[in-house]
Amino acid sequence: MTQRDEALRAAMAEADPSSLGAGERLRRRFGPDDAAWALGQTVLRRAAASKFSRPDEMLFTRDGLEQASRESVARWRAARFVEAGVEEVWDLGCGIGSDAMAFSEAGLRVVAVDADAETAAVAAHNLALVGRGDVRVGLAEESEPPPGAAIFLDPARRTAKGRTWNVADFTPPWEFVLDQLASDRFVAVKLGPGVPKELIPQGVLAGWVSEHGDVVEATLWNRLGPGTEAVVLPHVLHPGATAPLDVRPLGQYLIEPDGAVIRSGLIADVAPEADVWLLDPHTAYLSSDEPVDSPFATTFKVLDVLGFDVRALRRYVAEHGIGTLEIKKRAIDVDPALLRRQLKPRGRGSATIILARTLMGTRAVIAARI
Repeated sequence: MTQRDEALRAAMAEADPSSLGAGERLRRRFGPDDAAWALGQTVLRRAAASKFSRPDEMLFTRDGLEQASRESVARWRAARFVEAGVEEVWDLGCGIGSDAMAFSEAGLRVVAVDADAETAAVAAHNLALVGRGDVRVGLAEESEPPPGAAIFLDPARRTAKGRTWNVADFTPPWEFVLDQLASDRFVAVKLGPGVPKELIPQGVLAGWVSEHGDVVEATLWNRLGPGTEAVVLPHVLHPGATAPLDVRPLGQYLIEPDGAVIRSGLIADVAPEADVWLLDPHTAYLSSDEPVDSPFATTFKVLDVLGFDVRALRRYVAEHGIGTLEIKKRAIDVDPALLRRQLKPRGRGSATIILARTLMGTRAVIAARI
C-alpha cells in the first residue's frame, strides 16, 4: 500500500473530512499534498453515494463527478448498445469513466479516451474495478476507432463562467459530434436535459431520461430511427396515435407527468386508454375523474380547491393541522420555500398543495398522492 493509499484510508475514517482538525491530522502524518488529495477524494466519495453503488472504491475529480452519468442510467444505456449488436465502443471524452464502467460490465470491449491525463488515470482506476478496458490520453477528434466500433460522446459543456449551451464552447467540438451522428457507426450522445431543441439534428432519436423523479439527461441516438422518447427508468415511452388533449375544468384527480415526458412532448401519451385532459392549454398538469396508473406520471386525489390566497391557505393549513407540507407548482411565479414559511405548517397531518393554472384561473389544489 502506498502512502497515498494510507492517507486515503485515514481520510475515510474521518467524521468530517472537510474540517480543520482532519486537515491538521492528515498533514502531520502524510504531508500537505497527499493529505489534501486524500481528504478531497473522501469528500467526493461521500457526494458520489447518490450516483454510485460503490463510491468508496472509486476515484473522482470534482468536474468529472458532476458530469458523470448515474450508474443506473449508464447501465440502461449500455444495455441498449448490447441490444443493437455492438461489440466494441469508444467512449470519447470519458471523464471519470462511469459510462465506460457500464459498457465493460455489459460485456463490451471498451476504449476510453480523455484529453486530461489526471482524469484518464482516474478513469483507468475506476474501469479496473469492473473489468477490462483500454484508457488513453488524447483528443476525441483525433482518435481513430476501427471500422464497426460504436461511439459514445458526452461533450463537456462548461466554461470558467459555468455551464453553457454555446456550441462554440463544447469539447469536443460540436461539428465533430454532428459528424459522428451522421456517420454509419452506432452513436449515442449524452447532453444535459435542458438542451435547446434547435440543437438537435434531424434524423436522430432524442430521448429525455428521468430517474427517481429527476430529469438527468437528454440522449441522441443515430441508428434507432428518428423521433422522441421519454425514459422513466426502467420504462420507455414512445409517441402513439393519441389525439390532442381537451382543456377542461379540474376533475377528481390531478395528474403530474414526469419531467422527461414533458420535455419530450409526450404528455398526451401518458395514459392513452384513460379519459384525461389538460387544466390549461399551456401547462403540463392533467386531470381525470378516475385514478390513472402510469409509470410516466404521478396521480393525486383532489381533496379541496382554494383560490391562490396566502392568508386563506395559512388558515387551511392551521385548521387541518398540516405539519408536513409539499408544495408543487408549474408556470407560476412562486417560490415554494418562501410560501412554505408563510403558511407556517404545524401538526401531525400531511398534504400536497399544487398551484395550477385552470380555466377558472390559478387554484391551490389540496391533494394526496395515490
